[in-house]
Amino acid sequence: MQEANEDIVFPASVRAAQKRKGSFDMYEHHHFRQDIDTYLTNFLATVRSFYLATVSEDGQPYIQHRGGPPGFLRVVDKTRLAFVDFVGNRQFITTGNLTANPRAFIFLMDYANRRRIKIWGNAKVEKDDHTMVEPLSSEGYRGRAEQIIIFDVKAWDINCPQHIPQMFFAEDVAHALAERDETIAKLRSELEALRGK
Repeated sequence: MQEANEDIVFPASVRAAQKRKGSFDMYEHHHFRQDIDTYLTNFLATVRSFYLATVSEDGQPYIQHRGGPPGFLRVVDKTRLAFVDFVGNRQFITTGNLTANPRAFIFLMDYANRRRIKIWGNAKVEKDDHTMVEPLSSEGYRGRAEQIIIFDVKAWDINCPQHIPQMFFAEDVAHALAERDETIAKLRSELEALRGK
């Protein structure tokens, strides 16, 4: 597996801060991954939303939420991800930023299992390659595709679960409650049948 260049995540200014704050020794030999492995692939298969950070030509950062059906952020190959960018509020801040500065960052949260993954890289907008839209689209999803965003992974890392609140998707909770209610109804029916005997 290819390891990433740590300077992408820990440039000189960050290393200096780590030395001042006393965490340099902890991270001096920390290795970030670049290749997309099985763990990340499986994680992405469950993702329904993430945050995409970009930077304008004058250095102004911007974060945009991206959402879709589970697994809409797809693995293209060992160092590339892609997703259908659905029609949204039509501000095009992310699109504009990426035309001026390809640096981007993906922040993934799994609140149910208290996990988070950070991915550094470069992104580009594919407006005219409609051959990719269908393979990346999810059947039955109501969103309308506007364009494709390709993300070249430069480094990624799994973060600790510290301070992540545990939360669940409403539809997952509703499904679990429906299964519970069905089980209770079945047990009640069986109990009534036994009492009848």
